[in-house]
Amino acid sequence: MVVLRHAKSALLDGVADRDRPLAARGRRDAPAAGRVIAETTGLPGLVLCSTTVRTRETWELAAAQWDTSVPVRHEPRLYAADVPALLAVLHEVPTDVGTLLLIGHNPGLADLVVTLAGDGVDDTLDRVRTKFPTSAIAVLSWRGAGWPDLLPGTALLTAMTVPRGAA
Repeated sequence: MVVLRHAKSALLDGVADRDRPLAARGRRDAPAAGRVIAETTGLPGLVLCSTTVRTRETWELAAAQWDTSVPVRHEPRLYAADVPALLAVLHEVPTDVGTLLLIGHNPGLADLVVTLAGDGVDDTLDRVRTKFPTSAIAVLSWRGAGWPDLLPGTALLTAMTVPRGAA
């Protein structure tokens, strides 16, 4: 499973949180995230993306880096979701989906990664605990017969990176 926090968003007066677009840095970083995902994990079988403007824009810019389309489901339950809510959504993923890309928000995503990871390679887990910034990517591996088997402490955090685009 690949977890991607949305890219840097703009704070605009009079714009509701759900409607905040990406900032200039976010528009640079999201394509870099797409390239990193393709190069390190391969393309996902399914994308679950929050319905906010900033997550949709992150997804569109990241996916534009790939030569093929990937199925995406825009999921309103991902907005402001805590770990139990995120796990409920993940447990509904069809069993034939191998790699899943989850695009959402903090603090829920960082909490999810820390909760799922029983351990991490090198200092990855400590880095997520310290900060999971915008455009951060966490890669978790686990063994299970299906997504309902993904439970706290059952995954290994194999990578954590924060791609940045050129200014």
